[in-house]
Amino acid sequence: MSSSVAKPIIKQIKDSRDALDFFETVSLPEEDEKTQEIIRNFPTVYIHNWQESGDFEVYVGESNDIFKRTRQHYDAASDKSRWQSKLVEKDASLFIIGHEHFNKSLTLDIENRLMHYMMSVERVKHVYNLRDNPQTSYYPMEELDEIFSKIWRGLRKENKELFPTENAIKDSAIYKASPLHKLTKEQEKARELIVQKVTKALENGETKQLIFIDGEAGTGKTVLNSSTFYELYCQAEEKHIELNCHLLVNHDEQITVYEQIAEKLGLTEKYGKVVSKPTTFINNHLEEDPIDVAFIDEAHLLLTQGKQSYRGENQLKDIIDRARVTVVMFDENQILTTEQLWESQILEQYRNQAKTSHNYIVLDKQMRMQVDTATMDWIDTFTKKRELKKIPKTFGGYSIKIFDKPELLDLEIQKRAKENDSALSRVIATYDWEYSSNHKPEDHIMKYWEVLIGKWHKPWNRELEAELSKKEKRSIKGLAWAEQPQTINEVGSTFTIQGFDLNYAGVILGPSVKYRDGKIVFDPSVSHNEKAIRNRTLSDGTKKKFGETLIQHEVRVLMTRGVKGMYIYACDPELRAALLKAAK
Repeated sequence: MSSSVAKPIIKQIKDSRDALDFFETVSLPEEDEKTQEIIRNFPTVYIHNWQESGDFEVYVGESNDIFKRTRQHYDAASDKSRWQSKLVEKDASLFIIGHEHFNKSLTLDIENRLMHYMMSVERVKHVYNLRDNPQTSYYPMEELDEIFSKIWRGLRKENKELFPTENAIKDSAIYKASPLHKLTKEQEKARELIVQKVTKALENGETKQLIFIDGEAGTGKTVLNSSTFYELYCQAEEKHIELNCHLLVNHDEQITVYEQIAEKLGLTEKYGKVVSKPTTFINNHLEEDPIDVAFIDEAHLLLTQGKQSYRGENQLKDIIDRARVTVVMFDENQILTTEQLWESQILEQYRNQAKTSHNYIVLDKQMRMQVDTATMDWIDTFTKKRELKKIPKTFGGYSIKIFDKPELLDLEIQKRAKENDSALSRVIATYDWEYSSNHKPEDHIMKYWEVLIGKWHKPWNRELEAELSKKEKRSIKGLAWAEQPQTINEVGSTFTIQGFDLNYAGVILGPSVKYRDGKIVFDPSVSHNEKAIRNRTLSDGTKKKFGETLIQHEVRVLMTRGVKGMYIYACDPELRAALLKAAK
């Protein structure tokens, strides 16, 4: 792209008083006048960074007077309780960034984005900033992306570990769930409402308040959740109030992401364990001593019946009983097992409780998939109405491709995964082939639990991890399934991919998804998803099966993972023929 924007000025110096003095009085006067002018008289952005047991810690800031501001930081370094003390203890370095177009608003936005990026870097274990303040609109807002990319590339030249590629950052699960995202108007409004309701409830000593947010896959629930959670902690710190918030999610992969975010932002250090699974939270808290706010992401994964580890009957009820305010992110179409099923009249009671107090919000803007209305409608019709429409032709946007052999779909995904801007492409499938995390396959010819179609076969998720070296195992620790390099040779399931996204999703529809008499049919009898096809005992004591609905939800989760496109192979010959015809 031809570039109209000037190159940024990036100076890296040793982070000490002497080095700053030398830079100000000796090095800078040797630069051309424009550079001197930009560093001395324009707003600048800066990054203090140092290493702590092998990993990085950073502080990002912006200032109208970089020399004065940096000296203030050095003055604060004698106080051991503040981050500035690290500048004296560690071998720190300082990046000073200037640009001829920098004004107050633009530097604030560059600072925000740097914080957001730095927090998502694997090697950065702590970002010392407290909060961001995104700017709404100003001149030269449209230049922000271009200037930022040039700054990032310039920083990357100085230190590749501290500044990985932009693509690598944007693909990381931490970046996607980060509370530092610039919110949409819809999310802003929702966040303000939640903060306002929480403040009021805490002031009036109310308990068992419920805020209910309904939103389909990809409508920005996770970001709203983490952003509001963090905002409340920031406000409490500014007002010097004690606050006890917890973030709960019943999903092992998501828990890891949230724990890393809480650690990197220093919440764990200050407040202890603020992220946990619902069962742990319920077992460790009493109704008599409620916390202030419980945020539940993926609340459709909460248990609505007891099991071995959880002795209660409904996790949502138990959490509401243990918090003054409970904030719930919910998507009925992502309930995947019988132990998460809601009887509609009981779920409606909770929705109505929220509606009565004007605490009910719907998010309906699709933010994950870069998709037009016609394509979204095609996916909705398939996964909700069980009908197969003609696949819409799109130009340059989201792509749906149908394959008549699994080998070809696999090759196409492998090819995408080798490209920089689509490295997060994986094959995923309905749970129609046997898998157990507890024992190896009984058939000794099989080395792994595999997805097997004709001659084509590929291990299920989590199967290849055991073969990695110690070093490789360390390098994937804390990474989401799809971010681990070896998983390009595995097949993901809803258990590893729910709540996450892919660049391109290669979706294998197993034998449980059929096409008969012009309709999509979900057939539990050939599914291996035990948790979806078994009986569920209802509140009136009757037992009932929900397999068809739960497999339909499973297919919807798989079909809403791809940001840029979806490739489909169907095992059922009639469905395969119908899909190929629909694509013509």
